[in-house]
Amino acid sequence: MNRRRFLRTTAGATASTLAFPSLLRSATPPPARRPNLLVFLPDQQRADTIACYGSGKNHAPNLAKLAGESAVFERCYVTHPVCTPSRSSLLTGTWPHTNGCTHNNMALAPVWKTLPEMLDDTARQAYRTAYMGKWHLGDEVFAQRGFQEWVSCEDLYQSYFSPGRDPNAISDYSKFLLSRGLKPDQSDGSFSRRTASEQPIDLCKPKFLETRACDFLERHRRDPFILFISFLEPHSPYNGPLNAEHRDDEIAFDATATHTFGADVPLRYRLKQEYQEREFGTTPADYLKTKRNYLGLVTQIDRTIGAILGKLDTLGLADNTTVVHTSDHGDMMGDHRLFEKEVMFDPSARVPYLVRLPGQKRQRRVAQPVSHLDFAPTMLDLLGAPPHPQCQGLSRAPLARGEPQTAESVFIEWSPNSGKEKVKKGTTLADTASIKRATGESTRTAVSPEGWKLNLRDTGEHELYDLRSDPLELHNVVHTEAARPIREVLTTQIKSWQERTTDRIAL
Repeated sequence: MNRRRFLRTTAGATASTLAFPSLLRSATPPPARRPNLLVFLPDQQRADTIACYGSGKNHAPNLAKLAGESAVFERCYVTHPVCTPSRSSLLTGTWPHTNGCTHNNMALAPVWKTLPEMLDDTARQAYRTAYMGKWHLGDEVFAQRGFQEWVSCEDLYQSYFSPGRDPNAISDYSKFLLSRGLKPDQSDGSFSRRTASEQPIDLCKPKFLETRACDFLERHRRDPFILFISFLEPHSPYNGPLNAEHRDDEIAFDATATHTFGADVPLRYRLKQEYQEREFGTTPADYLKTKRNYLGLVTQIDRTIGAILGKLDTLGLADNTTVVHTSDHGDMMGDHRLFEKEVMFDPSARVPYLVRLPGQKRQRRVAQPVSHLDFAPTMLDLLGAPPHPQCQGLSRAPLARGEPQTAESVFIEWSPNSGKEKVKKGTTLADTASIKRATGESTRTAVSPEGWKLNLRDTGEHELYDLRSDPLELHNVVHTEAARPIREVLTTQIKSWQERTTDRIAL
């Protein structure tokens, strides 16, 4: 072999040798991308505003479509039917009486980790995280708690800022309206909720959050992400650009809309019903305008949700993203002649809960009761993260996947809302001492898999409802002899739960 041929042969062999590892590398699949999480969290959305929960003629087609591709948890209950306590459980997986957020406008203590903070070190470094919208757990307009990006929209909470925070800081949404040339109506340069609710669609809070969320998805389409979008709507002031969206014949009230409470219902509820007559009236006709506006707000967030999910599809991210829709609590919206929340009736304490797994195209229905306490451990499980010892609930990921899991009673708590109960001046429903005791009551509730709901109070005004035969909760059977066995069983369960979770309320 002459020198030229030798070199040519050697070069070919060397090139093949060098190319072979490259071929091996190209044949090796890249490491799987971490799953994404997208959470929609409206404020005060009751379950039956979505078709899968029996909404009738409400205009929410995007949520209906999402439900058609999701696990629909038919009986999801919050841990506490008011904003701050409920949100504290969602983000930390702990009971309000454990983490200390037992009424509104309390800051979540730093010792309690939120969902992104519960990820292991490697995952925390990998994920891009963002929180957009209402927070209500302290320091409202400042980035915090493991969320790298922060978009704020609320300006009611400056008085609750931590020491050292700028007391004059305003939300990103107020800054947005200022950039559009609008004049603020608040002395601190921000915009009130009422003024914000009077803006056209292009300037409303849901549209603002939609733009920011779609921008986040565009920028991080190649990164694993965790994105929370928390709407104020359909919370009061029950006003918005879609007030006329629903016709009168599309708005339904159940039979309890004309129900006046009797003595078998807790005094706090009777006082609330009496007080709200001044603002909302006493008949379905009185309630019509309020509910029409409320449903218009649901349609607003539905349109924004549709746009964000459309962006997810356009970017090719839907098959690697878990999408969740739930609410921090519901709204009575005229049922039992009550509005807003803060009571244990289902329209207040039961919420929508949709979980669409990556690539899921068909609906699954989950009939057994579940708790918002399980949200954080479930999301960790779906993200492939190990369980966190802080969480007091269980992962319900098996149920979302269509796998069996033992049905158990779920628990709800109510702690007095810092003395802010409103009572009609000159009420004759009770004497001053009784009113003070009633408005300061605490409640502990158990909802059984069989459909019984027991409300125990430290004031002694208890309730027991059979949700199967009495879904409107009209007939309190707590003192009937026939219901005594179930009352005793659920009482034992509540007290056992109190012992396990170090809840010291004496019932």
